[in-house]
Amino acid sequence: MAERKASVARKTKETEIEVSLDLDGTGAYDVSTGVGFLDHMMEQLSRHSLIDLRLRAKGDTHIDFHHITEDTGIAIGQAFAKALGDRAGIQRYGDALIPMDETLTRVALDASNRPYLIWKVNFTKPKLGEMDTELFKEWFQAFAQNAGLTLHVENLYGENNHHIVESCYKALARALRAAITQDPRSPHAIPSTKGSL
Repeated sequence: MAERKASVARKTKETEIEVSLDLDGTGAYDVSTGVGFLDHMMEQLSRHSLIDLRLRAKGDTHIDFHHITEDTGIAIGQAFAKALGDRAGIQRYGDALIPMDETLTRVALDASNRPYLIWKVNFTKPKLGEMDTELFKEWFQAFAQNAGLTLHVENLYGENNHHIVESCYKALARALRAAITQDPRSPHAIPSTKGSL
């Protein structure tokens, strides 16, 4: 099996980001974005997907955290798509139902190379720490678009906003882990009747 690793460097006037990942890792992470809560979510994503992730990001956080959040999603998504290559031999679909105390969140995805996000997640507070809760949708949108994922994220219920967000990332991680796993019955075939994804 070929190595499924990739690196991406993204530099704009707003942010500077470097990402390296290994889809067949152990969930090892080395993350620094300058935004504590975003770091925490990227660590959860890596650990529970078993994707090794190294992330270095800096940007105009003196304005707000919008650019660093969105651009991190873009860069990780680009690296993910690059590492996945032609997507031959993968399971393609993944889903997860993740509880976290009083919260339950469902994620279903298709690594179809047809990006689409359905986001059914509501928050009762505008911020978690210093981070605007509306930015989490921006991250998921940027990631799905650049990773080539049809991605459905639905918080079924919950009260604690921290738990809601964290369950979204953990559910994404477990769904990714299932979708990118090599299919032992069809290790070289593109999982589509079209012949390509």
